[in-house]
Amino acid sequence: MAGANVSTRAGWRATLWGELSAEFLGTFVLISFGDGVVAMAVAALNQSGRGEQIFAASGDWLLIAFGWGLAVTFGIYVAGGISGAHLNPAVTLALAAKRNFPWAKVLPYTLAQIAGAFAGAALVFFNYRDAIASFERVRGITRGMLGGPADSTATFGIFATAPAPYYGAAYAGPLIDQIIGTMFLVLIIFALTDTRNQPPKANIAPFIVGLVVAAIGISFGANAGYAINPARDFGPRLFAWTAGWGEVALPGANYYFWIPIVGPLIGGLCGAVIYDFFIRDVLAARGAVPTEDLETEGQTAKQDPVSSVDESKVSVNVKSVKS
Repeated sequence: MAGANVSTRAGWRATLWGELSAEFLGTFVLISFGDGVVAMAVAALNQSGRGEQIFAASGDWLLIAFGWGLAVTFGIYVAGGISGAHLNPAVTLALAAKRNFPWAKVLPYTLAQIAGAFAGAALVFFNYRDAIASFERVRGITRGMLGGPADSTATFGIFATAPAPYYGAAYAGPLIDQIIGTMFLVLIIFALTDTRNQPPKANIAPFIVGLVVAAIGISFGANAGYAINPARDFGPRLFAWTAGWGEVALPGANYYFWIPIVGPLIGGLCGAVIYDFFIRDVLAARGAVPTEDLETEGQTAKQDPVSSVDESKVSVNVKSVKS
């Protein structure tokens, strides 16, 4: 009877909806802090009388890179215990392809992530709407204008990404950039969560993933803004479209919107395949045993090194595997 009461009280929280709520909130936290730091660097600090000398030029980029790194860390800590804190469709897809994550959950997770990203962008806009409007007024920017002296790409960039001007109308460079950045993200996430490969403890892994994102921003960020996450870009892009940026957001200059979606999905799969080929399969061939199986009731586990771990939920939370 007690068990039935617990089940009744749990309701939707014990179903897939509970996992989706975690993905929504985790991604909401990610975008709130991530887009928030960009709003600080672009529109707020230079008008607030604070930090003009400290955060200037390349300093703004460091502020943004480390702000996004912390944003990822916080999002993972929020959602990791429930869903594994994917927070990124590229990670969800890679886990489905290579770690037995249920394919039936890929689309629901993706939609929850996009919804959380949309909500996070809305919060940032609400909080910084006066700073953004002032920045546009001072710079002669017309929101929604694409090209010309009143171009609004600068303020749109608070929410989503755009390619560097040196790419012109070309797609290949930004697409390759997104593939490379996301390849490194997923490759390192798989390394951090591989119980055969000296994984960090669950309470430190989210921090390391945040450092990985900061490093990608510092090393690969200038070309296309290192979206490396379809939800991170499309959710805020969709919000910006509704908030007045119009064609600057969707479809974007030269229909750019699809690059931060397709590139990360390809890159995530590449990272998963590369890690498994060069590391995971080598560890299995050498007889490496997952750390969680080293002891079972005081006895050394006599289990197959490949099949002994249930990786249907992979997250940086080590009991699953973050994405």
